[in-house]
Amino acid sequence: MNTKLIGVKELPTFYNKYSNNTIKPKHVLEKSILVTGATGFIGSRLVNSLIEKGHDTSSLIRKGKTGHAKSNNIVGDLTDSRLNISDTKFDCVFHLASHTPLERNKKILEKVNLGGTKNLFEQVKDKTKAITYISGLGVYGETQGMVVDETFPYRPNTEFVKIRLDAQKFLEKNCKDLGINFTAIHLGDVYGSDGWFYDVLVKRLLKNTFRLPKSGDYYKAFVHVDDAVESMISILEKNSPNETYIVADPTIVKFKEFVDFTADSLGVKHPGPIPTFVAKAILGADLITLLTTSIRISNEKISQICDFKFPSYKQGIPNVISELKAKKLLNKTT
Repeated sequence: MNTKLIGVKELPTFYNKYSNNTIKPKHVLEKSILVTGATGFIGSRLVNSLIEKGHDTSSLIRKGKTGHAKSNNIVGDLTDSRLNISDTKFDCVFHLASHTPLERNKKILEKVNLGGTKNLFEQVKDKTKAITYISGLGVYGETQGMVVDETFPYRPNTEFVKIRLDAQKFLEKNCKDLGINFTAIHLGDVYGSDGWFYDVLVKRLLKNTFRLPKSGDYYKAFVHVDDAVESMISILEKNSPNETYIVADPTIVKFKEFVDFTADSLGVKHPGPIPTFVAKAILGADLITLLTTSIRISNEKISQICDFKFPSYKQGIPNVISELKAKKLLNKTT
């Protein structure tokens, strides 16, 4: 574990293969950051990237989890009233920790996603200059075919998102009252070599067990995990308070097109449909409603401060498939 003082720091030296000499890079302004959900699919990559960029990074992790070796790892549970965040002062707290819509128990969702957020705020309200809340595009609900940007009203259509939005509103109000900068980031469906893309889509395509509710005939907004993380860090470094950002790539695509392209990249059959009521019985109403709610977005705002490495799933998915192959995770019998 690693704990540093906030301020200016000298980065490690790098080796110049042409001169056989080491090069000391310029000093950079270091920020002190706390990340919740730091061992998750997105959070772990955010922590890694922050550390690589020279930021003093702390990770809130649950007991039994392993945090980044160069992070100041704080063991604790957001729902535990005994949670004790260190006395470190933070420039920003990235709040990613939450249950997913796979959790169907509303009381558990309220305890973790809303109660946990309130508990976190009590711990950091006198320790941080800013809080960045990571959420999803589900806050916009049914959009009637309109292209959504950051001015679009929130219209959540699931209990899961309503609870997440209550947490956002709590943070927004209380941050404003205490003069803490607040930023909300609404991510598209984030894909990469872990998370839902591998566990739900790739594995089931390989087994020919994946099926499409409503035949996949609805628009979705996607973002490669590398671009999601880089966008978050760009927003941090822009240092523009009290903003909302939509983070997804600019490609307009229906879910069926995305899934079929993935199947083609894997060399397997395209999946067939499944009745919506059956999908809801298996995975839960909220998850299927979120999945089948069509959305088209504008990413003009985030594009002004971040260049996407993968501006389309047609570039991003081959990259992910290559990663999975390198990890030997594409055995069809898995």
